[in-house]
Amino acid sequence: MTDSDKYRIKQLSIFSENRPNRLGAVANVLKEGGINILGFSIAEGAGYGVIRVLVDRPEVARDLLTKEGFVVKFTEVLAIQMEDRPGGLFDLTDHMKEVNIEYGYGYRNPPYAVLIVRVEDIEKGIENLLKGGLRLLDNTTFH
Repeated sequence: MTDSDKYRIKQLSIFSENRPNRLGAVANVLKEGGINILGFSIAEGAGYGVIRVLVDRPEVARDLLTKEGFVVKFTEVLAIQMEDRPGGLFDLTDHMKEVNIEYGYGYRNPPYAVLIVRVEDIEKGIENLLKGGLRLLDNTTFH
């Protein structure tokens, strides 16, 4: 295990048909399993959707969802702390010029905000973000 491993957050990517109440079905499986949802995002494609979820027990959540017929895979993402004020996102991205972000989503967690990102090269991303003085949240934050 390297020092950077602590910054790798396991995100569930759940693939689902794009039809009513699929999010409800996912949420119900997690509720019944006692899994706490810490953050999520939904993206849609032609006839399907991807629900990206951060949970407190990713392996258990994956097993429960798979048992219920969902297609689930793990994706490693980074959680970057940013200032919760106008310009906070710009200041963060100004330090990320060498990092290719594939997608991201954010949430407020006063007194700061958090940007969750999937980057092209996670090792390079961790190195560049830390070198740029940004604060990465470690994976214990999401358990």
